[in-house]
Order: sequence, then structure tokens, then C-alpha cells
Amino acid sequence: MAVFVNGVIFEGVDTSQPDCWRLEAYLARGGYQALRRIVESKMPQEEVIAEVKNSGLRGRGGAGFPTGLKWSFMPRSFPGDKYVVCNTDEGEPGTFKDRDILRFNPHSLIEGMIIAGYAMGTVAGYNYIHGEIFAEYERFEQALDEAKQAGLLGKNILGSDFSFDLFAHHGYGAYICGEETALLESLEGKKGQPRFKPPFPASFGLYGKPTTINNTESFASVPFIMRDGGTTFLEKGKPNNGGTKLFSVSGHVNRPGNYEVPLGLPFADLLEMAGGMRDGKKLKAVIPGGSSAPILPADIMLQCTMDYDSIAKAGSMLGSGAVIVMNEDVCMIKALERLAYFYHEESCGQCTPCREGTGWLYRIVHRIANGQGRPDDLELLDSVGNNMAGRTICALADAAVFPVRSFTKHFRHEFEYAIEHKKTLVDHKWC
Repeated sequence: MAVFVNGVIFEGVDTSQPDCWRLEAYLARGGYQALRRIVESKMPQEEVIAEVKNSGLRGRGGAGFPTGLKWSFMPRSFPGDKYVVCNTDEGEPGTFKDRDILRFNPHSLIEGMIIAGYAMGTVAGYNYIHGEIFAEYERFEQALDEAKQAGLLGKNILGSDFSFDLFAHHGYGAYICGEETALLESLEGKKGQPRFKPPFPASFGLYGKPTTINNTESFASVPFIMRDGGTTFLEKGKPNNGGTKLFSVSGHVNRPGNYEVPLGLPFADLLEMAGGMRDGKKLKAVIPGGSSAPILPADIMLQCTMDYDSIAKAGSMLGSGAVIVMNEDVCMIKALERLAYFYHEESCGQCTPCREGTGWLYRIVHRIANGQGRPDDLELLDSVGNNMAGRTICALADAAVFPVRSFTKHFRHEFEYAIEHKKTLVDHKWC
């Protein structure tokens, strides 16, 4: 299913070759050149961070925060241990890009994390991997072993005085552990629940030490940036949206898969790359950034380019880059029912507005979908959502509310019809 086009992470990667993920293949593609140059020249840490800033790389996990700026928050003079953590807990529905990095190009992630460790003066790194991709976890472990045997990881890397250890940690599939502080709690062996902030991880993170957390795709972009230059990476995208981005395209398209394309590509072009609409059906709506991103109707989405600013201006989020395409046959109430159930099940239960609110949202949408809707249900959905969003420790409550608000905004007529006629307007199940 994986398809990669004109990217930097998958530059030169032939996924048809079974050993494309091996160290030998990565070295043949120019792998570890950036790390070697940094270490052998003893490049100042500030220069590495400046290059990442110049690239315009923004966090690829969902928030889109500038990566170089995040790295600069790491305290330089802290006397104890510091850590760098990779978030490969890819649990956002519709997202399947990070697992392909582990599957086909794990050394790009390893090199990126080592460079990050060098730039921030950390002693070790951890890659927290989603619990439902165990084969990819094992492959990453093998890649770690290759890097250690080659002297690229561990004590005195490439004969220098720089040392950095990197470990893989297997999660258990909990969606909440994609939230960075819940991830840290789980990594420490505790129940995966978000922490209050402040303090932020940059000052009090893993084991109470300064920690920087980035997404898999963010780290995997760093070797290209440091090898070919931040400006080169920036120019592959557009201002404020540097580089290429992996988009996981799923739903009613002919060729679902991962597409690594320049940020700023028109959505219509991405849809064409994915083979267009399946069975010649019309496009009805798109969730552009994973299940928590507000849905956009076809007429709005077709005017967008695939970058943070354009999608935000349209009223949604680029998020993780999970593009869920829906055709004209989709019942929006059934689709929302499934999403609402997911967030109800995945709430960790720590905060009352989320624990109770997600279940309330699901039950209301469920009864509308099953011909039992009440005249005041749409107002009740708004009321419940208003008492959830922004009132919890983490953003899971907001993630549950965003789909409800956007579905009932753009496709309100379907909900009103179902409440009045006790049946859905579109008599098809969401699949």
C-alpha cells in the first residue's frame, strides 16, 4: 500500500527491495553522511539547531510547532542527564505513515535522533512505538543493532568524544499515550495519563529531567536537512511550511497509501495521485488531518493546498496528515457515530469533562443514527461540547468535540432530517 513520491525521507528508497531498510542500503543512499560531518567537524550545537530552524521544519505529529525552536528550549547548562524522545505512538485513526518509516527507512529516524541528541546535549533517546505494530518494532531493534555494530551509536560515536544511546520502547496501543506527557508516564512504567503543564517536558520531562519530544517523521527529516541544507529543505515546500510531508490517504480512493509530497501541493493533485475517487463516485467530504481534525466539504477542500496555513484557513487542521476521503454515499451521522465511539473508548478517564462528555456525545449521536433522535439533540451536542473543549488536562476532549462540531455544521441537514423522520437521509453505512 505504501507509495512515496518526490520525498526527502524516502529519497531513493526502493520499497520493492526486501533489504531497503538495512544499513548497507541506507549508506548507499547517503545515509549517516550528515552525522559524520557534524561529529568529525565538531559542529557547534547552536549551528545544528540554527540549520533546523532555517529549514522551516514543523512538527509532523499534529501540532505543527517549529522543530528547531522546540530544540532551542532544551536548557544548555543543565548539569544532569537530558533526554530526547520519539513519539511513534501512531494511534490517530487514518494515520499510518510513521510505521512505514520504521518498515522501509528506520535508519533515517535513528540518524535524526542521534543528531538531535548531539544538538541538545542529551545522553540517551527513546523511541516509544505503538503497541499494534510489533513487526516494525522488531525491525527498528534490528536497525539499532546495525548502527551500534557500525560504531554509529553508543560510546564514542565514529571515534569521537560524543556518546549517545538509543532504545526502543513498546507501548500497548492506548491512544492517550500519543499525548506527550502520557507517553512519558508510560515510558516510566506508570499508567499512561497526561500530566499537568506547566512544568513542560523541556524542563521536567522523562524521569524529571529536561526532555524534547518529536514525531517520527520530524526526526526522519533531519538527516536530509543537515546533509543538503535547511534552505534546500525549505524550498521543497512553501514559506512557513518547509519541506515535504507524508500524507496517509485512505477512504474511497483507488490507490490508498502514503504519499510524500511538497507542502503546498493542491489537494486535487494529491487526490489524483491516489487514483481519484473509487468507482467514479463524487467527492463528498474530507477529514484532512486525522480523525480529530474538523471535516471539510468537497467544495471547500478542493480549494485547499496541503499545508498548515491553507487547511487552517479553511477551518480544519493538517494534523498528522491523515487524509480520509468520503464519497457521496457516506452517511455523515454514521461516520460521526463511529468517531464519537472511538473517543469515548479511548478517554483515559482522568478528567471528568472528558470521561463523561465523550460518552454523552456518543450516546446522543448513536440515538440520532438509530432513529431515536430528539428535537433538542443538536443543541445538546453543542452544550456538551462547550463544557468539554478547553476544560481538561490534555486535548483529547477537544479532539472528540471537533468532529461533532464540524459534522453538525457542514452537514446539519442530514442530522435534522434524521431527527425529524427517524431515519438517516443517506441510507448507506459508513465503511
